Amino acid sequence: MTAGQLAKLVEQGLQLVGAGDREDLRRRLGQAMVRLQDPSIRVIVVGEFKQGKSKLINALVNAPVCPVDDDIATSLPTIVRYGEPASAAVLVPTADNQAGNQAANPAANPAGDGGDGSIERRPIELSELPALVSEQGNPGNSRKLAAAEVCLPRRVLTGGLTIIDSPGVGGMGSTHTLTTLTALPTADAMLLVSDASQEYTEPELRFLRQAMRITPSVAAVLSKTDLYPDWRRVEELDRNHLDQVAPDIPLFPLSADLRLEASRLQDAELNAESGFPALVSHLRNDIVGKAQRLQRRSVSQDLLSVTENLRLSLQSELDALENPDGTPQMLAALEQAKTEADELRKRSARWQLTLSDGINDLIADMEYDLRDRLRRIQREAENAIDQGDPGPVWTQFSAWLEECVAAAVSDTFVWTSERSQWLAAQVAEHFAADEVSLPVLHVSDSGDALDPVDQMPGLDPGRVNPIQKVLIGMRGSYGGVLMFGLLTGIFGMALINPLSVGAGLLLGRKAYREDKETRLKRRQGEAKALVRRQLDDVTFQVGKQLKDRLRLVQRTIRDHFTEIADEYHRSLSDSVAAAQKAANSYAQEKEGRIRDIRAELKRVDALHRAAEAVAAEVAAAGTRTAAGVG
Repeated sequence: MTAGQLAKLVEQGLQLVGAGDREDLRRRLGQAMVRLQDPSIRVIVVGEFKQGKSKLINALVNAPVCPVDDDIATSLPTIVRYGEPASAAVLVPTADNQAGNQAANPAANPAGDGGDGSIERRPIELSELPALVSEQGNPGNSRKLAAAEVCLPRRVLTGGLTIIDSPGVGGMGSTHTLTTLTALPTADAMLLVSDASQEYTEPELRFLRQAMRITPSVAAVLSKTDLYPDWRRVEELDRNHLDQVAPDIPLFPLSADLRLEASRLQDAELNAESGFPALVSHLRNDIVGKAQRLQRRSVSQDLLSVTENLRLSLQSELDALENPDGTPQMLAALEQAKTEADELRKRSARWQLTLSDGINDLIADMEYDLRDRLRRIQREAENAIDQGDPGPVWTQFSAWLEECVAAAVSDTFVWTSERSQWLAAQVAEHFAADEVSLPVLHVSDSGDALDPVDQMPGLDPGRVNPIQKVLIGMRGSYGGVLMFGLLTGIFGMALINPLSVGAGLLLGRKAYREDKETRLKRRQGEAKALVRRQLDDVTFQVGKQLKDRLRLVQRTIRDHFTEIADEYHRSLSDSVAAAQKAANSYAQEKEGRIRDIRAELKRVDALHRAAEAVAAEVAAAGTRTAAGVG
């Protein structure tokens, strides 16, 4: 069943709900319609700098949408989606959003609205795009843009496929890595790009393990196979690494240059040699197809739930009209069910207590986990400082510390995301339904967790010029010359004599060494103080960011399950009211009402059967896919 046919079923459901007082059911179907109208299936392309991510996307869509050059690096996420005619735009945070503590993450929200209207879309010419998304034209994103968006009429993008070109993450340990990780929960899949010059590095594998804990739909791309004759050996090594992370991660060796040349020459054989047909098939069948099946399953479940709620009320009223003698027993049964629903609402304190305790425990565990990771970094940093002079290598040391901190925050973020999903499942166990949907927890608001943290302050390199060395030695030798000159004066020697000069040189050298050690100890002490202050600042700022995110998780889970409990209670209350109304109806009104209810039930049952057919079709498609994989 296509998305259009599903949309017609949802429209039928909205007509059945009508303009009545079941706002909860209308809202549920309205949300299903929004999902159908914007079937955005997000695939984020990640990797280190200069691995061929931008050229991969250009070759995939056969258009120069991402700037490519040896001295150009991507500085801004570029969102590529279907659109006709071809167009481009930049997404700019509004003034209110820039003034806040957190910025919308366009990689996590490719729709470009920031989730709360905090992103403004400004159309631009396609020719202006390279200057805005590259380090050459927009160094360090100095223009304060959120992302760029390109719409192209390409067949590969039909069905809602959206490809996001992310900036290089600089060693997979920089702060860009955290931003990429925070975008993954709202992405449907991830492509990890690494060129064929060498096998996977440890930072790349570490990032892959983190990403697998957030989104299991991951594929790997081995790029630039045309430049490295030994790429098959690298492919074999990479496959071994991937098997150690997860046995089912596909690896696609590709050559973007061959793909672009094949497109120019219209050469099918050259296109097959480029390796892109396998990637396109994976995107179309495994990623887009799977996302569409999940979407159809979700919409069918919404339709089934709505029709069951509508049928309960209509059937209760019909039974009361057609069988007046059985109305008291039916009312008693409905009242009993309504009492159970009331008890469920009263017992909501139980699941809310689970939620509250779980969030409090999670915040405490998160703080401990973050502090523990940062303390290990502090101990390692202080040991490194004690082993040498931090002054001359302070720049490299600061970069190393930044990478370690970003990696620690990334680990805490991933761990907290997993615990949030676990907590939602714990709350769901308080509901008696066979299948209670879990809320979608968006965690993309922590990508800027390290933005409020200042850069590591500078440190005196400890360099001493020759004049300063002479002055330090002279201060130390003065006392030696004077003391030994006076002693040798007893024997009739001058104040300045070979003995006093030699003693002065020895004492001057000793004074210079002591001064050097003192300055070294002072720099080491200052370096340790700077490290402690930096890590304290990280603990404070990141802790605040993650606490805010967990409070948002708490509100999301609370509102989700409150709505489920209220919906169930509302349906039973309406059923009791309808049955009571039917029992009190006049005889002449009953026949007309019975006909109306039967017609309405017929429509509800037809929609219910259609939703069941969609659910069965999705289940069968999933079974066939699993069998094909096996």
